[in-house]
Amino acid sequence: MGYVFAAPAQPVVPVAGSTDLFPVHRVYCVGRNYEEHAKEMGFSGREPPFFFSKPADAVLCVSEGATGEMPYPSETSNLHHEMEFVVAIGKRGRRIAAADALSYIWGYAAGLDMTRRDLQGEAKKQGRPWEVGKAFDCSAPIGPIKPIAKTGEIRAGRIWLNVNGEKRQDSDVSKLIWNVSETIEHLSKYFELQPGDLIFTGTPEGVAAVKRGDLLEGGVDGVGTLRVRVK
Repeated sequence: MGYVFAAPAQPVVPVAGSTDLFPVHRVYCVGRNYEEHAKEMGFSGREPPFFFSKPADAVLCVSEGATGEMPYPSETSNLHHEMEFVVAIGKRGRRIAAADALSYIWGYAAGLDMTRRDLQGEAKKQGRPWEVGKAFDCSAPIGPIKPIAKTGEIRAGRIWLNVNGEKRQDSDVSKLIWNVSETIEHLSKYFELQPGDLIFTGTPEGVAAVKRGDLLEGGVDGVGTLRVRVK
């Protein structure tokens, strides 16, 4: 017995300072998890967290010191950047208490949740799923994962993004409405988390459109940086 065609390659993310690779299982994202971003999207307050997903093969890996190349996606004229603090899960768990969440974290990375904002907005108006606006090819650029064994728990640190050298986003992960442990607690009520899962924890204010040729440079202090050029 064999495959009817060649099985696709396993999506992976490099591990910082190592030749090891982190195999990606699922990609979860948290919506509107910074207060100022919620406000710029027309919402406010500490609403219960909500989640959406991207396919594992939407991950665009960018090695340390490299510049990734992201093709401008089809059927949109309003592609937005969303800089994110990413949590990598290292063991299986369901209904994880916030007090126990730290033991499930394998490491951290800097990532981007790229969004076809026009398609997302149209889907919202019609009460339809956002998938076409969020889950497209190369929509999840990510830098190397830094093991928590090297960083320790990260509860604070600047998260930032420049486009062509101009500041667009600048905040601190301590401003997450739902912190990492709380996010893991909520998410694991709905899904059994698995080794290889990535959680994009939300983006701060300052999201805006990018165009072909733009250079996106961002990072999370204590975690790493990420450079991506939109082709």
